[in-house]
Amino acid sequence: MSDVNFPAVGGGTLTACLRHWAATTPDSPALTFADFATDRDGRRRTLTWRRLGERVDAVAGALPVRPGDRVAVLCPQGPDYVVGFLAAITAGAIAVPLFDPGLPGHAGRLAAVLADCAPSAVLTTTPRQPAVEEFVGDVPVVAVDRPGPVRSWPAPEAVPDDVAYLQYTSGSTRTPAGVVLTHANVLANVTQAVRGLGLDPGASTTVSWLPLFHDMGLVLGLITPLALGLRSVLMDPLAFIERPVRWLELLGDHAGAWSAAPNFAFHYCASRIRDAERARLRLGRVTAIVNGAEPITPAVLDRFHATFAAAGYTPDKTRPAYGLAEATVFVTTGPAAAPRVATFDRDALATGTARPAADGVRLVACGAPAGQLVALVDPETAVALPDTSVGEIWVHGPNVGEGYWQKPLESTETFGARLAGDRGDLPEGPWLRTGDLGLRHDGELYIAGRIKDLIIVDGRNHYPQDVEATAASADPEIRPGSVAAFAIEGADTEAVVVVAEHRAHADLAEAAERALVTTVRRLVADAHGLALRDVLLVPAGRVPRTSSGKIARAACRDRYLAGDYGKALAR
Repeated sequence: MSDVNFPAVGGGTLTACLRHWAATTPDSPALTFADFATDRDGRRRTLTWRRLGERVDAVAGALPVRPGDRVAVLCPQGPDYVVGFLAAITAGAIAVPLFDPGLPGHAGRLAAVLADCAPSAVLTTTPRQPAVEEFVGDVPVVAVDRPGPVRSWPAPEAVPDDVAYLQYTSGSTRTPAGVVLTHANVLANVTQAVRGLGLDPGASTTVSWLPLFHDMGLVLGLITPLALGLRSVLMDPLAFIERPVRWLELLGDHAGAWSAAPNFAFHYCASRIRDAERARLRLGRVTAIVNGAEPITPAVLDRFHATFAAAGYTPDKTRPAYGLAEATVFVTTGPAAAPRVATFDRDALATGTARPAADGVRLVACGAPAGQLVALVDPETAVALPDTSVGEIWVHGPNVGEGYWQKPLESTETFGARLAGDRGDLPEGPWLRTGDLGLRHDGELYIAGRIKDLIIVDGRNHYPQDVEATAASADPEIRPGSVAAFAIEGADTEAVVVVAEHRAHADLAEAAERALVTTVRRLVADAHGLALRDVLLVPAGRVPRTSSGKIARAACRDRYLAGDYGKALAR
């Protein structure tokens, strides 16, 4: 693959990219939205680069903002969201990609984020404007589809070091914080991702159902196509949940298409797409699907590959990856090759050592960094560790954000880390502390878990996703990816609780529930040496998640301690 060259030479900004494509390829499709809400087959609506630029300019001119003001984007998924996000930046403001107040279960998070970023204006659509105005109070609201007269134009020309947007974290282990990302950060990460994946930027189409307010959804579905002049094909997340085959059909409709999704989407497709639907798929045309944003399960990959092999999908198209909002999104990934799975000794991992074994914990390799550095570091001493050790993942590169919005102390702690001791060829700093634990084996990064989620019992480390996978194996009716394992304070040491969603919970007799709880306890004791304090089986939807779909273990722990799950069965 040839080197990636951005069009905005001398500009290096998202606005310069839009201007370039609107001028050089005005009639080429920039964005296609498959609207399944009004048409079961997904009515296609397409914007050319010229039309996209015209709409962006119209909305930008209607925004009552000054340079550096924040503009919150509260549009539904679709072309209006893309226009609104780019209009905020074009107006010289800082975009804040968020979501409609009607998103179930997340009104509290939205209110907290709006209070943190203090927007000077809000963007939404005409149908949603009354509800949004009620939610945001006195903040001016502009409808993207009917922006009104020009109020403030022209805006100053952006430069690469200007802040483009605030990407609020998912809040899986803490209150959401706004990562400050510049134009230079974002375009650097696009280059890194495309090179790491080995994609040909001149012959690709991105296809995505991921929410545009999520870091991976924004970079995949909006920013990468904008930077490289590609067509972006979008659909609503709800349309994917209703019929997951729609995502794979859109991928097959476009030669050279690539996409990204969390691990649960691979399981969801393999379990929910029927034989007749699979027979119509053409997945041999797909270039790659990135698997990231949550722990990657080897069994899920195996099932996905087997399920869609007849449709032309081969394992080398799956690209496991690791990333986080603080690094824009992508940190490690790999080129075309079947995902590598390695088995490590469970007891050695508990003591912080990565020792390959014939039997133990199976982990999926998440590739290697491209254009950035990754170090494994002792979180207590800040000393870089050898590849055989489990350490905190630290990241250094041009894609790392400037810090957290209006949080100087947290920014210094997270974005300003410095290595101690013998650094070898690594720079002293600044390094991004991810809070994630990992190891390096045969040159690739493997993810072990999060420091704040780590369960420590009797001096031994236990990774919650490992315990959760064991618990889920007790019964096919326990929903994979819907189990939370966490520690609570015990008399002498931490005690461990498992909360698991059960598909048929309403019909589960008490005797059957007791038997299943006993099975979970036995499996976890045998595999991990843990005596669980409590096991609770709950209906679907009761294990809390972040806005990006990750298990929110801290929130689940809070609910458990508050008694929200009721009294457990006597054990």
